Amino acid sequence: MKIVFRILPWLILLVAGYFFISKKFSISTSVESKHQLLVEKIEAIGKLELVRYQISDVLEHKNKTDFLPEASILLIVKAEAVGCIDLTKITKEDIKIDADTAVVNLPQPEICYVKIDHKNSRVYDTKMAYFREAKLVDEAYKAAETKITSEVKKSSILAQTKTNATNVLKPILEGLGYKSVRFTFE
Repeated sequence: MKIVFRILPWLILLVAGYFFISKKFSISTSVESKHQLLVEKIEAIGKLELVRYQISDVLEHKNKTDFLPEASILLIVKAEAVGCIDLTKITKEDIKIDADTAVVNLPQPEICYVKIDHKNSRVYDTKMAYFREAKLVDEAYKAAETKITSEVKKSSILAQTKTNATNVLKPILEGLGYKSVRFTFE
């Protein structure tokens, strides 16, 4: 019991000293970033976005090697694809006006972009990835983007873009006084 009373004050002093020193001389970390932005190119864009597809893809990506166990990753990938018409391609010759009739030849619809939404996509599971995980995730996202792009090209996005172009542009021309409005696509 005498030993406890001899050690206890030293122990309390040691713990108090530790907290005092750690508070007084604590290592604080600050982050500093310096940016120097440069606008490299300014480009006029006349693409009218007319339809947006929001896509989800559940992807299991595996990496097989001869000497390591099979690594796999499960992703839920969110993406969007946008169909548009490039209005900068319209010339004076594409617009025919006859009294109260307007015929406008619009450019063919196109897929403006297909992009992965990394903010809302998730990695749900990895198996046996260890040091290969970053590479596996990157490969999986690239595979998802390729697959989504090919599926969007097979979809009805371009037909929907044509329909939406008519639905959006027809009231504008009718508001300008044309009773009959028709659209054709090159």
